[in-house]
Amino acid sequence: MRGLRYGRSVPKPSVPPTFAPPAFGQSAQAPSRTGATTIALAVLDDDGELALGPGAAELADDAGVDLLALVAPLRPGTAAGDVTTVPVPGFVVHLIGVGGAGPTDLRRAGAALARATRGTQAVASAVQAVADEDGLSAFVVGAVLGSFRYSLRADVDDPPVSRITLAAGPAVDAAVLDRAQAIARAGWEARRLATVPSNIKTPAWLADEVVRMGEAAGLKAQVRDVGQLEKEGFGGIVAVGRASASPPWLVQLDYTPAKVRRPRHVVLVGKGITFDTGGLNIKPGESMTNMKRDMSGAAVVAATMCALEAVGSPVRVTGLMAIAENAIGGDALRPGDVIRHWGGRTTEVTNTDAEGRLVLADALQYAATKLKPDLLVDVATLTGAMKVALGLHTGGYFANDDGLAALIEDAAVASGERMWRMPLADVYESMLESGVADADNAPGRAQAITAALFLQHFTGGLPWAHLDLASVGDAQQERFEWTKGPTGFGARLLLHWLGSDQPLEGISR
Repeated sequence: MRGLRYGRSVPKPSVPPTFAPPAFGQSAQAPSRTGATTIALAVLDDDGELALGPGAAELADDAGVDLLALVAPLRPGTAAGDVTTVPVPGFVVHLIGVGGAGPTDLRRAGAALARATRGTQAVASAVQAVADEDGLSAFVVGAVLGSFRYSLRADVDDPPVSRITLAAGPAVDAAVLDRAQAIARAGWEARRLATVPSNIKTPAWLADEVVRMGEAAGLKAQVRDVGQLEKEGFGGIVAVGRASASPPWLVQLDYTPAKVRRPRHVVLVGKGITFDTGGLNIKPGESMTNMKRDMSGAAVVAATMCALEAVGSPVRVTGLMAIAENAIGGDALRPGDVIRHWGGRTTEVTNTDAEGRLVLADALQYAATKLKPDLLVDVATLTGAMKVALGLHTGGYFANDDGLAALIEDAAVASGERMWRMPLADVYESMLESGVADADNAPGRAQAITAALFLQHFTGGLPWAHLDLASVGDAQQERFEWTKGPTGFGARLLLHWLGSDQPLEGISR
């Protein structure tokens, strides 16, 4: 049910055309006996000799060929994600390398299958038949995310495969398959939101799209428009968004588990900058081209919220998405301005391109004070310094609680979204000092660390983690389950954590 709407309503947007993730089915038969003409089989290295996985013998019988003789001259690769196409009469057969058949290998194999079968209506796969339950789930995630496409062109001729039938192996537990699809589709949705161009994805559009997604998932939604934000004192969100033709919003989604008495409470806060020019401290042109995805944190939070019921999260979760456009105009935030955040803390803005922390600060302080959760997590593509520190394949995070850090580490491993803990080094706290306000928003040195230290002042002393995903928000090229463009990084990690049996185990405060 929709919650309160404040002030003027959000105009209903036209949702851009896009593609749907593949649907999954099951069959106990061999792939060649499902009616599909496109087939995927596993190929393994068996102590130095090639071995074809389940379904291969039946395919050889059904096609009337010596499959091993056909395959041998092609010397197919067995590393996870290697693809070799075999000419078999009546079929298109892709041999997919599965490496050691662990979850990471199967995730890569699933993504490779997705790429090999673009433009295909249906494929029957026995690749996952070599995996255990964790490997099968990873395969599904890889197949969905490797399929991701978004395009406004009218002539796309290689859409994602429409249906993947999981064949040849034992029956897959429906709950396991549903959970894997929910996690995968959360990553897909986070990518979709981040990929929509900013001339469509205004703050109003994103606010309405998040509400639409939340309502479809059965979540309670509340929306604050700029009038309510000004009235309630959300000075950071208002200041960042005030130069845009589309004013800022704060969207709240609430999930409560159905069968848990007195569930503990987690708040997720997402940065939702729909386009970041840098403000009056304008970015160089080459640094601005991918800033349509500077709302990836909000996209990840929204997609995570919508999948919590599907993964059976046992905790109550609130998602806050602070949505604004950091534009340039006559009313733009200026270097040297002092803003007052929700709760009263003040910030001297010495760099308008350090805007993400300004909107997160309001939402964090509001959450800590009014919602009183057991812990807080914020998610943002926040600092370019994280790319310098960690490159482009590892996300960074800060945590003020070792128990929470351990939970994030475990979820990072389980989900395949690699994270590295960064130091909340209070030796840099003095860099935040300002002569006219409680803090300076951009000290200029130790940038990722000082950004985290800045945010820590708005967490009310609660256990808190700050996920800075600037290093992994965009993929420069297709790589395993990543497709070129926004990655949706973080949704899988959060769902592995919040969907675990005891997501707050070990929290010390």
